[in-house]
Amino acid sequence: MDIAYIPSPSTGVIHLGPIPLRGYAFCIIIGVFVAVWLGNKRWIARGGKPGTVADIAVWAVPFGLVGGRLYHVITDYQLYFGEGRNWVDAFKIWEGGLGIWGAIALGAVGAWIGCRLRGIPLPAWADALAPGIALAQACGRWGNWFNQELYGRATDLPWAVEISAGPNRDAGTYHPTFLYESLWCVGVAFLVIWADRRFKLGHGRAFALYVAAYCVGRGWIEYMRVDEAHHILGVRLNVWTSIVVFVLAVVYFVLSAKLRPGREEVVEPDASGADGKDKTGAKDKAKDKAKDKAETKAEGTTDGTAGSGADAGPKDSLPTRAPRADATVREGAVKADLRKPAVDAEAPEADKA
Repeated sequence: MDIAYIPSPSTGVIHLGPIPLRGYAFCIIIGVFVAVWLGNKRWIARGGKPGTVADIAVWAVPFGLVGGRLYHVITDYQLYFGEGRNWVDAFKIWEGGLGIWGAIALGAVGAWIGCRLRGIPLPAWADALAPGIALAQACGRWGNWFNQELYGRATDLPWAVEISAGPNRDAGTYHPTFLYESLWCVGVAFLVIWADRRFKLGHGRAFALYVAAYCVGRGWIEYMRVDEAHHILGVRLNVWTSIVVFVLAVVYFVLSAKLRPGREEVVEPDASGADGKDKTGAKDKAKDKAKDKAETKAEGTTDGTAGSGADAGPKDSLPTRAPRADATVREGAVKADLRKPAVDAEAPEADKA
């Protein structure tokens, strides 16, 4: 009886002349574009400027690729530095092998540099990008399908993936753990979007929710995988990593909610002012305009007062000269009063004569 299953590609690369087009690389690239697209929409909705997410992604993506590859090579060093292995293969990223933990960790360093250059807070940028990162992982996991890797235990379920015989693998049908993780990441993305709208998550809590939710899924999916991996106390290394990172994410979420409740009011200080929609900037401009108008009016009043004596016409000159005429009249009156007693004093002498 035929068993239903998901067929795997016969090859993970198509050659366009001398140029190889690899399915794994295409999945990564598509994931990056989806993350930047969604992150940009969420950033603008929070009051940021268009293009900021892409500008910072220019730093975050290369750092993330290097970090993801380093984590994979360090945790699976026997694949590249063991007996009969070629260490040059450690640089062949197109053959698969990116650790999400290293990608997020070192990618965060690149994002921090980009945020510092733009003068914006890293937690706010991470919140905007969180569901996009989950969707990017969902896309990237299909690269494992092209490479026929990261599958689970053998199964005859209708959605089992068919794996052909090859190096370090046997032909058969297995649990498509790459598909499970892809679907889980899509669910995580919708969870973060819903929670962010419902509870107005800020200060890195949307990103922390994404990390915690992803770790929950990665734990049970990792447990199903059968590819070679290091074990600690009988448990795969990435399961332990999921547990530790989950605890750290939950602790950050709780402490952040207590210390910095709510959401950032301003994520990019000059975003609104650049397009003239910032109310605070409008008020400042109105104040400056009123101040300039008052200063102009004061200068005009001063000039008018000064010019009334110097540049005014004949009609305007009378009021300024009138006080001088009044002063002359008063002077004459005073002198007349001074002379009057002398005349009065001579009058009796004339009578005596």
